[in-house]
Amino acid sequence: MAFTFFFRDKQTLDLIQEHVVPVIRGKRYINIWDAGCAMGPEPYSLAIILREKMGQFIFRNIKILATDIDNSNLFGKIIREGIYDRELVGRIPKEIFEKYFSLLDNKPGNFVLSKEIKDRVEYLKHDLLSFNALRTGFCLILCKNVLLHFKQEEQIKVIEMFYGALEPGGFLVMEQTQKMPSRFDHKFRRVVSNAQIYQKLPA
Repeated sequence: MAFTFFFRDKQTLDLIQEHVVPVIRGKRYINIWDAGCAMGPEPYSLAIILREKMGQFIFRNIKILATDIDNSNLFGKIIREGIYDRELVGRIPKEIFEKYFSLLDNKPGNFVLSKEIKDRVEYLKHDLLSFNALRTGFCLILCKNVLLHFKQEEQIKVIEMFYGALEPGGFLVMEQTQKMPSRFDHKFRRVVSNAQIYQKLPA
């Protein structure tokens, strides 16, 4: 099962708050794609950050589409239930953890996410190497710790797919080790120097 935990790479989450949220918060519909979501800590961490930054009413406009190839066929159930053990939630700041998680009486050491957060995330099984986006019009796409497992030509095709799936001015966030290939210099601009956050440029 994929190794992950809540608030992994908090630096990038903080930079999304600073540079992406001010751009997207005014939209009527805020559609986000987390490609390679594993068991759900990443899209749920993003949802929590957005709830904290945007407030209750704007947060209702958000829909995070969380996808994974999921050869285990376990991720969908885990994400829908929103139940995680202490090891996965242990790095969440205390005040945020207490706001959005509740202890399960029938499962000692396990915690369930609030319905408000769970309702903003939808899980679908999807293979990035199909090179077919599930839809278009995303204002933010996250794809972290996935592309490094692909061949270079596959990475390029996936990034091309993401470009097409993003709305004008939308953002693509990748893992720190995944540099944007130079062939995309005319399609994306790097937003910050200390994270792989890119904004779509006009074609």
